[in-house]
Amino acid sequence: MPDREMPTNPPRDERRVVLVTGCSSGIGRAIATGLPSSTYRVFAAVRAAADAGSLDRAGLDTLRLDLADSESIQSAVSRLLEKSNGRLDALVNNGAYGQPGAVEDLSREALRLQFETNVFGTHELTRRCIGLMRRAGTGRIIQISSILGRICLANRGAYNASKFAIEALSDTLRLELHGSGIQVSLIEPGPVESRFRVNALAAFRRHIDTATSPHARLYAAVEQRLAASANAPFTLPAEAVLKPVRHALESRRPRARYAVTLPAKVLPNIKRFLPDRTMDRILRAVGDKPPVD
Repeated sequence: MPDREMPTNPPRDERRVVLVTGCSSGIGRAIATGLPSSTYRVFAAVRAAADAGSLDRAGLDTLRLDLADSESIQSAVSRLLEKSNGRLDALVNNGAYGQPGAVEDLSREALRLQFETNVFGTHELTRRCIGLMRRAGTGRIIQISSILGRICLANRGAYNASKFAIEALSDTLRLELHGSGIQVSLIEPGPVESRFRVNALAAFRRHIDTATSPHARLYAAVEQRLAASANAPFTLPAEAVLKPVRHALESRRPRARYAVTLPAKVLPNIKRFLPDRTMDRILRAVGDKPPVD
């Protein structure tokens, strides 16, 4: 009699499971699509269902995740674990937006919404993932921060504050996770091509009353910058963030910080040596300016 064919189990997927947030465009999309599929199984999280189609076609696993909604965070993590057989090797926290406007024009609601997504939602998702990594005894947490988590520019107070908070939480977390097998790294981009300005302009118009503000003349320049099609000086494509992300994922000794773009590398170092008043003059010079009459 011929030998009967023995049933075989499907091969186990040995790829590293990575969750990346904010993948609808820009940095998040560049990371999700740029990580090699032979090494990584990427779960690309997007807030809107309309953004998932092209990522699905690229062969990625997509998840709906709204960082401002705790139920959405819980549902996304549960769905990921169902599809990955309980495995999560790395989290890349990229999801965020910018709320422009002078500090005195920021309502409590506008500031709260900025922190709900950029800080509180990111923190909640990170906490959920740390528990999974602790049980595995290994993991990588990569926070996509900003140069504006190290230095401040005018009319970006809400975003500055949210990124300073992410920097502080990440630095603290790195100390607390020492010896756990979980590594924490910060990626600090400067100007990078993305839809960031488009989303920031919508938030600006939604929350800032330009007509009654003492900054009304300056806001004309803010709107012009956010609506401009031309990129700021030293702008790099979103793919420039991929190399440091891969180093943070793959190196035995990932760095605590990775600066991306020339301004992100230069300005924080200048700040270390200059008096605050001198640094203020530099930052005013590179910031928004009212139109000349």
